Amino acid sequence: MGRSRRTIPEELLLLALDPTTGTTAQPQSLDLGLAGAQLVELALAGRIAPDGDRIAVVMARPTGDPTLDSALELLRRRGSPVRAVHWIGGPRLGLRQTYLTHLERCGMVHAVAGQMCGVLPTTRYQATETAISREIRTRLDNAIRTGVPPDPRTAALAALAHAVGLGKHLYPGNEGRSSRSRLRDLIRHDPMGGLVAHAVMDVQNGAAAQPRRGSGPGGGPVPRKAAARTAADATGVPGQSRRHGHGSMARVGAH
Repeated sequence: MGRSRRTIPEELLLLALDPTTGTTAQPQSLDLGLAGAQLVELALAGRIAPDGDRIAVVMARPTGDPTLDSALELLRRRGSPVRAVHWIGGPRLGLRQTYLTHLERCGMVHAVAGQMCGVLPTTRYQATETAISREIRTRLDNAIRTGVPPDPRTAALAALAHAVGLGKHLYPGNEGRSSRSRLRDLIRHDPMGGLVAHAVMDVQNGAAAQPRRGSGPGGGPVPRKAAARTAADATGVPGQSRRHGHGSMARVGAH
């Protein structure tokens, strides 16, 4: 995969960055959206494909993008198709910071150090390439305004923006209600984007912890305590440390 085109995770993050405050809108659901956006990008690259509500690796060859290739390798190690809702609901510590650091390295954002309550160190990110952010936003606006079916990348981006709750950030207030509704409707224009977007919303609603056709050990229901632990992992309870497939990472102050 060449680097001439921005990836969907990068575009989703740029959409979420507030140009005034340097913070990201919907930070908790955005983390889920970035994991989902990786799936869509891998599908567009021909590395994975939907198999019902599951994701199957169809080509394990690396894309050349280290972050995407890490996700692809984790999927490959599963050995069998994985439910999208379980993948997205899994621990993804540091994913948002990884993409923010990448955007900073590419010169699209710059980090601004600060303090919270005059004591706690924080880092905010300001967009430097505002033309890029405007171009991304214009694509969404055109798809909403014209009603013409968008290209798969824009459709998937719209679906994920809706799924993580960016609609009220991009189109606020009563005057933005119809735009938010049309943003939601764009979900139907890309099957993979739609699958992933619904999975993101399911995780937020706690569906990742629900048994499906007897998904516990031996085909039985998931025990209540195990389901509760899964729900905590899926929703990202503050203050808990979770282990990633390649080791543990500390949560970084990009809020």
